Amino acid sequence: MDKKELREQLDRDTKRFTEVYGGEVVKYAAPPKPERKPWKRRPSLRDLAYAEELRKAEDQRSD
Repeated sequence: MDKKELREQLDRDTKRFTEVYGGEVVKYAAPPKPERKPWKRRPSLRDLAYAEELRKAEDQRSD
């Protein structure tokens, strides 16, 4: 199937859709999807406990 045949088929399908189903065909590109923000991992309880122990060890070392 070449481009010409594909265009003809699309035109036939468009006419059929508008006549039979009463639908509306929009011929433009879809809007782009919104950009995704980077995923940020929340610290787990283990991460929080580890950070707390590091802070305690650094405080003991400095004393």
